[in-house]
Amino acid sequence: MTFNLPLLTFAQDTTKKTDDSDIQQKLENIAENTSDEEADYTNLVEVLVYSNQNPINLNKTNKEELQALEILNEIQINNLLTHIEKHGKLITIYELQGISGFDLQTIQKLLPYVKVTDNFTSAHFGAKEMFKNGQHTLLFRYGRTLEDQTGFSAIDSTSLANSMNSRYIGSPDRIYARYRFTYGTNISWGVTAEKDQGELFFKEKQKFKYDFYENSLKGNQQSGFDFYSAHLYLKNVKFIRALAVGDYQATFGQGLTLWTGQAFGKSPDIMTVKRSARGITPYTSVDENRFMRGAATTFGYKKFDATIFYSRKRIDANISDTTLDGEAAAISSIQETGYHSTSSEIADKDAILQTLMGGNISYKARKFSVGVSAMSYQLDVDYNRALSYYNQFEFASSKNLNVGVDYNFILRNINFFGEGSISQNGGKAFVNGAMMSLDPRLSFTLLHRYYERNFQNLLSNGFGENTLPNNEKGLYLGMVAKPTNTTTITAYYDRFEFPWLKYQNNAPSYGNDYMAQFNYTPSKKVDMYVRIRTRDKQKNSNNVMDPIDYLVPVKQSNYRFNISYSISKTIKLKNRLELIDYKLDNNKTEKGYLVYQDIVYSKMGKPLSVTLRYAIFQTDSYNARIYAYENDVPGSYSIPAYYDRGSRFYIMLDYNLTRRIELWLRYSQTFYDNKDVISEGSLTEIKGNTKSEVRAQVRFKF
Repeated sequence: MTFNLPLLTFAQDTTKKTDDSDIQQKLENIAENTSDEEADYTNLVEVLVYSNQNPINLNKTNKEELQALEILNEIQINNLLTHIEKHGKLITIYELQGISGFDLQTIQKLLPYVKVTDNFTSAHFGAKEMFKNGQHTLLFRYGRTLEDQTGFSAIDSTSLANSMNSRYIGSPDRIYARYRFTYGTNISWGVTAEKDQGELFFKEKQKFKYDFYENSLKGNQQSGFDFYSAHLYLKNVKFIRALAVGDYQATFGQGLTLWTGQAFGKSPDIMTVKRSARGITPYTSVDENRFMRGAATTFGYKKFDATIFYSRKRIDANISDTTLDGEAAAISSIQETGYHSTSSEIADKDAILQTLMGGNISYKARKFSVGVSAMSYQLDVDYNRALSYYNQFEFASSKNLNVGVDYNFILRNINFFGEGSISQNGGKAFVNGAMMSLDPRLSFTLLHRYYERNFQNLLSNGFGENTLPNNEKGLYLGMVAKPTNTTTITAYYDRFEFPWLKYQNNAPSYGNDYMAQFNYTPSKKVDMYVRIRTRDKQKNSNNVMDPIDYLVPVKQSNYRFNISYSISKTIKLKNRLELIDYKLDNNKTEKGYLVYQDIVYSKMGKPLSVTLRYAIFQTDSYNARIYAYENDVPGSYSIPAYYDRGSRFYIMLDYNLTRRIELWLRYSQTFYDNKDVISEGSLTEIKGNTKSEVRAQVRFKF
C-alpha cells in the first residue's frame, strides 16, 4: 500500500538555541492561576519542541502550521504568506524585516523554529521508506522524594481501619515510559505509561491486605502502570486532513464548545488571549482526564473541512448510589486528580462510562474562516451533584449537548475573532475579540466575554478568570509597544464580574487584573525585564466571630526584575528578584520575596550541559507564595511555589552518551529554616526541614 505524502527533508541546525523566556512566563502564569505546580504541559509546548528540532520551511508552510507556534498573530501570518505569493520564495530569513508587522524582536523569537530553503520534494513511497526515514523515540523517566513521608510509614490495622486514606497503597517511586514513532508531521504513533507517587506497581507488593481494606478497594487495584495511553495519527494523507485512533485531543474555535486540552491564559504575550485551535491532534501527555479515547477524522475538500469524532472511556467518580448487584447508579462528583494511591481514590477509579460524539464543519480561507461545532456528552449514570446556592446552575445530569459557531476574519490590519455556544439547558456563552496592528511597533488586543451562569460544558476552555466559562463577564484590553529595536512595553487590563455566587463568594463579586512589563534587550547576550502585576478580587470574610459571611477585598501585587546574560559562549547567567504584597480586607499586608541565581553551562560540540539554581525566599504565609519556573528533564515540568522561609537549589546534567542516546540527571533540595515539619498533616508530611527530590531520564533515538 502506498500513499502520496509531502516529504519534507529536514536540515536540523543544532546551533539554534531557543529563547524560552516567553514560554516560561506563560507556564508560570498557568501555575499561579491553577495552583498546580507539576502539571503536564506537554501538549502546550510540543509544537515548539518539535519545530526547534525540525524547523518549518517558510517557503512551504501554511497558515495552520504557523498558528500552532503561537508566536505570530493572524495579521503577521497573512502578511508573510501574501508576500511570498507576490514576490516569490524567500532567499534568506532576514527578508522578514521587509514584511509589514515583522520587527527584529519578533524575528529573533521565530528563528529557532523556522528555516528558509528550496529543499522540498513530493515522494511516492511505501511503508519501507517511511520506516527508513522515520524517527523512533524511546524514553524512560524515574523520580522520587528521598525523605520519608507519612503516607509511606507503618500503621497498625486498627488505625488503618479508622482512617483508610491515611496511607498510600504503593511505593514512592514515580515511573514514566514512552515509545513514539514520527514521520515528519504526517504520521505518529506511540504508547505512554505512567505511575505516580504512592500508586501500586506490583500487586503482590500491596502494603495492606486486610479484608476490610480489600473490600474498600472494590477490586480496582492491578499490577503495572496506573495509566496507559496509545495513539495512531495520520495527517494530510490525500483527502484526509487528520485521522486519530486511540487517544487524541480536539480543539475548535475559541474553546467554548470543545477544547479538551490546556490553553495559555493571561500573560505578557497578549496574543495568547486568542485560542489557536488545531482540530484533531494526537495525545501525548499524561493528564488522565483532558483527552478523548476512540476515533476521529477530518476530511478536506478545497477550503472546506468536516470533522467527526467519537470517544468512549471510563472516568473517575465518587459513587453515591448503587444498584442491587453493586453497580454504580449515581455519582456525587467527578474526580479529576488522576491519582490512585489511597483507598478512596482507587475505589473511585474508572467508576463510570463517559461517551462523547460530535463534529465540526468549517470553511477556511486566508482572511476568513467560520465553523460550526457540536458535541454530545453522556454519562452512564445520573450525576447527583451536592447542590448549594452557589453551584445550583452547574451541570448535574447524565446528558448534555453543546452547539457553537466560531469565526475569524481579517479586515485591513484588524483581526476579528470569536465564538458563541449554547448548552442543552439553554445556557449561553459568548467571546468576541479583535487584535489590531495599528503600526509595526504598536498593537492592541480587545476581548469581551459573556458567560451565563447556567452555561454547562465540562470540556470547554474559554478565556476567563473561572476554570470553566460560566457565571462571568469581562473585558480585556492589551497593548504591545516597541519604541525602539531594543525595548518592548507590554500591558493589559482585565475587568471581570461574577453576576452569581461562586465558591467562597456568597454574593455577586468583581475583580481587576492589570500588568505592565518593560523589556530591554540591548544585544543578543543581554535580556532583562521589569514587571508589575496587581490582582484584586473579593472573597468571603470567614470571620468566626460573625455568623454571616460577607465579601472582603483581596489584593495581590507582584514586582519582578529578571535578567539573563551570556558571559561567554558557554556560560549564561539568569537572575530574578520578585517581591509580593498580599492584603486581605485592608488588614496587615503579608509580604514575601524570592531571589535566585541560575547558571547554565552549554559548550558547543561537547556532550555535557549543566543547569543549576540557588534561590532564597521568605514569605509571611502561603497566601504570599511566589511561583518560578525551573528547568527540568524534557517532558516534565516543575513550577514550585516558594513560601515560608528558606533556600532551594537544583542541578541538572544533560549528557549525550552517543548521537542517539541522551541522559538527564536532576537533583533538587528545599531547606526551611523556620519549621521542623514540611506539609504538616498531609500524606506527604516530612518530619524535618529538608525535602530532596531526584529525577533521571534516558532517551533513545533510532
